[in-house]
Amino acid sequence: MEIEAAIRTLSSAERKKLVRDLPALLPELEGDEVWEQIIKDIRPRPGLSKRFDRIEADYAKNPESFAEIRDADFDPKK
Repeated sequence: MEIEAAIRTLSSAERKKLVRDLPALLPELEGDEVWEQIIKDIRPRPGLSKRFDRIEADYAKNPESFAEIRDADFDPKK
């Protein structure tokens, strides 16, 4: 509760900076835990579902138009 109260006293600019800096302050926000929350979220997302349905249909028609993903694509040194 004290942390929440302190955050509420911040100016809008300071809150935006805090949101931007939270991943550095709390590295667990950037990891698997966040993805698990997203995956387990049961709220309907009609726009997202529609987009994925469209991607799936496009892939079924022309799979070679989709680039193959490689491990090197995720290399942070690029």
